[in-house]
Amino acid sequence: MPKHAQTFKRPRLSTGLGYLFVSSLVMVTAVDPYSGLLASVATIQSFDADQIEYQQLTVVPVSSSGFDRGEFEVVDGANAVKLTVKNASVPEIGSAKDFALKTVTARGWEFTQYSCLVKLWERESNWRWSATNKSSGAYGIPQSLPATKMASAGSDWRTNPETQIRWGVGYIDSRYGSPCAALAHSDEHNWY
Repeated sequence: MPKHAQTFKRPRLSTGLGYLFVSSLVMVTAVDPYSGLLASVATIQSFDADQIEYQQLTVVPVSSSGFDRGEFEVVDGANAVKLTVKNASVPEIGSAKDFALKTVTARGWEFTQYSCLVKLWERESNWRWSATNKSSGAYGIPQSLPATKMASAGSDWRTNPETQIRWGVGYIDSRYGSPCAALAHSDEHNWY
C-alpha cells in the first residue's frame, strides 16, 4: 500500500440499535395511537352502507379566527349566546364521565352537548361527587341546591355519582333544554 494511501473504516450500526429502530417502526403501525393499546378489531369502525346517515353542511363565516384545534362554537338560546368549547376527550370506561356520556347520548344529544356538560361540571365541582359549596351548600357533581333535590333520582344521592349525574342531566334538560344552554347561562350569570 502506498505511503500516502489512507484506509477508512466504515462505522457499523450495532445490531441492537438496528433492531430497536426496526421494531419501533413496526410498533407504530401496531399500536392504537388514541389509547396506547395494541390495535384490535374493536378500534376499527365499520359501517354498512344502509346505516350511514348523511348530513347537510352549511358553512357560516365566523367573525373571529381565534379557535384552537378541537374547539367549536356554540350559538344557543333565544339571545344567541356564543360559546367556545373544547371537545371533551373520550372518557375512561366505567368512570363518572363515561356514565354521563351514555346519559347524554341516551337523550339523543350529540357529543358537543357532552363537551359542554364536561366544561360546566368541571367548573362546578371538578366532577367530585362529594363537592360541597361552603357558602351556598350546593352539593355533588351537578352542585344541586338544595342537595336533597337529588333524592328524586335515588336514595344513594349523597355517595353515588351515577345518581347525581342522572339527576343533573334531567335538571339541565327540564330547565335549559341542553347542556350547552346551561353552560351559556352559567357563563352569563355565574350559576345555572
